[in-house]
This record gives sequence, C-alpha cells and structure tokens, in this order.
Amino acid sequence: MTFEDSIRRERANMSKSFAKLADFLVNSYTEASFMTASELAHVLNLDAATVVRFAQALGYTGFPQLQREIRQKVKNDLLIRPRQAEVSQSIPGVAATLLRELAKDLEQTRITLDTRALEELVEQIGRSSRILLIADPPAQSAADNLAYSLQQAGFLVDQSSPQASDLARLLYTASTQDLLLALEIRGETPSIVNALSEAQARGIPTAALVCTASLPATRPASIVLAAHTHPAAASGTLLVQILVYVLVQTLRSRYAQRFAQAEQAAAQIVTHLQKVHE
Repeated sequence: MTFEDSIRRERANMSKSFAKLADFLVNSYTEASFMTASELAHVLNLDAATVVRFAQALGYTGFPQLQREIRQKVKNDLLIRPRQAEVSQSIPGVAATLLRELAKDLEQTRITLDTRALEELVEQIGRSSRILLIADPPAQSAADNLAYSLQQAGFLVDQSSPQASDLARLLYTASTQDLLLALEIRGETPSIVNALSEAQARGIPTAALVCTASLPATRPASIVLAAHTHPAAASGTLLVQILVYVLVQTLRSRYAQRFAQAEQAAAQIVTHLQKVHE
C-alpha cells in the first residue's frame, strides 16, 4: 500500500491539521519530497511534531521513512515512467501519446482562439433575456456545465434536446432578445443546424461553440467560438469543455458583480430555508 492509498483510507477520519497535511502530500508530493519535517510544517503553518505524528499514524516510523517513499514516487515520475512510455504499444506509451496529442490540440487552440468572438459572445450573453442552449450528444455534459454556471449568475437558461419537436417548442417561445447557443462536437445532428438557421430567419441572435471551425453549426451562427482539433478526435469533448471553462471564467471577470450578487442572494435564501426547516 502506498502513502497515497493510506491517506485516502484514513482521510475521512483525520483531524483538520492532519487533513491539511494529507492534502498537501497528495497534491504537491514533488515539492514535499525536498522538505524536512520542519520545513513542511512551516509551509503549512503546523507544528513539526504534527508532521511526525502524521507519519506515524500512517504506519511509518517517522517522517524520513514516509519521505523516502514520496521520493521514490518522484523518481518513478521522472525516470521510470518516461522510459516505459517509450514503448509505443504499452499502456504508458499509449497514455503518453494521447496526452501529447491533447497538449498539441490545446496549444493550437490557445494560439488560434478568436478572442474577438469570445468578447462578442460574452457581451451577447450579458444583454440577452434568455440563453437557449442546444447540444449534440457528445457535448451535452459541457452544455450542462455551462447552464449551471450561467444560472449561478442569475442568467435565465433554457435547455433543449436536439429533437425536432423540442427545438420547435424552444424556438416558438424565443424572441429577438434571446440568444440561441449551440454546442457541437461531432456535427452529426442536422436538427441543430436547422434550428440555428430558423433562429436567424426569425431575427434571434445565434452562436456556436464547437471543437473545430469546419462543423456545420458554424455556418448559420453569427458568433463562432472554436477549438482546434478534428471532429473524430478523442480530444474534441475535452476541448469543448475547456472552451466552456474559458467562457465561464471570462463571464465571471466581465460580470463579477453580477456573479457576486447572485451568490450572495442564493446564500441568503439557503439561510432562510434552513431557518424555516428548523
């Protein structure tokens, strides 16, 4: 059993000081491998004796023994795993290849991201009465995350499945004060393209958030925010989630007061509901 296994096993029963130390060792073990017990305690504002007791509680004779195991993990990360990854058909090799491809796609997205389109989308969301979200199946989880984040700031959000009947009901209630925002990864859902085209014909603002700029949803969309990958690539889902993250954080920066007020109002309601329940 590794030190990480031991920490996960005991984490729920730890004191606050032990939990603080445990989280640091799991999340920042490379940094911890170079620290003495006193240095680690200083960084976490703990007593050095707490570090020793923590190691002993996990079954080690003291912190030096725990640290040797942590250092071995760092050695594996820096020396052993890279050599294993050189065998292309091995599991480490496959994982390394996939991560390199994702890093390449992410870097290309960073370079080619149209920040003007991002700014336009942020402003359009800010002045829209409602945000109407539609997504193809692979992008549904990203749409759910975006809807949740928008609702956290008090934006009115309506989501619809890509079924024609559901889209028809959504468009029937839409107005020129709304925004129809489509998330697309595969480009295999014609009803999304049709809904965007119908919205444009009705004067309803449209936008598309996609994994690549060649997808069909980009054609009838007035604003396009695109990542950089192939629609068939496994990284498409992750890159759309990353675009959602970038969009949400930009919204938080642009409408910081709105987010803060909404969070404060929600907290007040929670307090009121708890009092009522009591």
